[in-house]
Amino acid sequence: MVKTKRRYICQACGSVAHRWQGQCADCSEWNTLAEDAPATVFSAKHDLSAGGRAIRFEALDAPGELLVRQSTGLAEFDRALGGGLVPGSAVLMGGDPGIGKSTLLLQAAAALALRGQAAVYISGEEAAGQVRLRADRLGLGKAPILLAAATSVRDILTTLAGMPPPALLVIDSIQTMHSDQIEGAPGTVSQVRASAFELIRYAKESGTALVLVGHVTKDGSIAGPRVLEHMVDVVMSFEGERSHQYRILRSIKNRFGPVDEIGVFAMEGAGLAEVGNPSLLFLSGREQPVPGSAVFPAIEGTRPVLVEIQALIVRLASGATPRRAVVGWDSGRLAMLLAVLEARCGLNFSSAEVYLNVAGGYRLVDPAADLAVAAALISALADKPLAADGVWFGEVSLAGEIRPVAHGAIRLREAAKLGFASAFGPADLPGGAKGSRYAGLTLLPNLVDRIMGGT
Repeated sequence: MVKTKRRYICQACGSVAHRWQGQCADCSEWNTLAEDAPATVFSAKHDLSAGGRAIRFEALDAPGELLVRQSTGLAEFDRALGGGLVPGSAVLMGGDPGIGKSTLLLQAAAALALRGQAAVYISGEEAAGQVRLRADRLGLGKAPILLAAATSVRDILTTLAGMPPPALLVIDSIQTMHSDQIEGAPGTVSQVRASAFELIRYAKESGTALVLVGHVTKDGSIAGPRVLEHMVDVVMSFEGERSHQYRILRSIKNRFGPVDEIGVFAMEGAGLAEVGNPSLLFLSGREQPVPGSAVFPAIEGTRPVLVEIQALIVRLASGATPRRAVVGWDSGRLAMLLAVLEARCGLNFSSAEVYLNVAGGYRLVDPAADLAVAAALISALADKPLAADGVWFGEVSLAGEIRPVAHGAIRLREAAKLGFASAFGPADLPGGAKGSRYAGLTLLPNLVDRIMGGT
């Protein structure tokens, strides 16, 4: 006997409810529940231990054809991928509207096509003529890309089956694709899941590198079912503020390489230009030392990036409520750091407004930025500039201690390469004691302890 149950799936977060309601119980969005195809539930238990086809096991060290990564022609894109596209892999790229996802993938497809590789670009959001206009603006009008505007997965797979497998297949975007085997409009959870499954299966069987463009929700996560991120091999996020020039391609999941690698691009009139040394980009304009400015050597994957942290302290009249504003850092961590400076160092921030900014629109999540933020706050409070040739890094504990952080040697080498002469950080910096040198920098951990001690 077969029982059918209705279920409703939230189009914003993918949660499942068994009755319709106006507001999703998980993400609190309104009018996002849509009825999914009824699931068939069998009341009788079935024995699956027989009747199937026997699978063949292989040894882990069995000889086989080694997969060779395919370069996209963009070094920063290859870096974020871990060295290039792996044949048969599925990559999911998300980002805010207008951030440059389609531009980046069109440039990568053109670079492959100009080297003699077959590249297919299928747009479900724009007509072929609109994509051609963008290619002309980028100077890629002569690239032999196979271009089409389609949304039917059946039509796409039928067309691809009648031609040699391309080296790269770009689907822009997966939310516009639909399968005629599933009921529902394009973009629904069931359609996105089914369409992605069919395209990924084609990529695995043919050896084509597949790149899916994904829409994002208002909180920055990729729209659609969460299982979509589990189905693909690589999940990438294209980040940046549209008011700023730079863009960061960040690897969030990578089955074939390191996670948290980044590629840095600058948006220019002729498209996205690679930034080989992002530290110079984020440190531009520091000709004169000013109070409240500290340089922090951040680590993104294996890449060191030097960024400037800026702080501003404004004293208020008694009785006014001070404001705390943060751009590019965690506001909760700033509140914790201000409490440590007040409790352990005797510094008074309670009657002052605190403004903190990471220059260039960069966003920091590295806990090693604590010391650089503390140094910028102290410098702004005392209205005295810090050493212009120094970098600051280290995690600050609630007890006011400077704790060690990972990749200290890499941070120091990058700072020395850019002309910095001193480094302030935890006591276990490479080289050890106060006044010692590493990679041409003078290491001053004791001076850091004295600053954090309030002297």
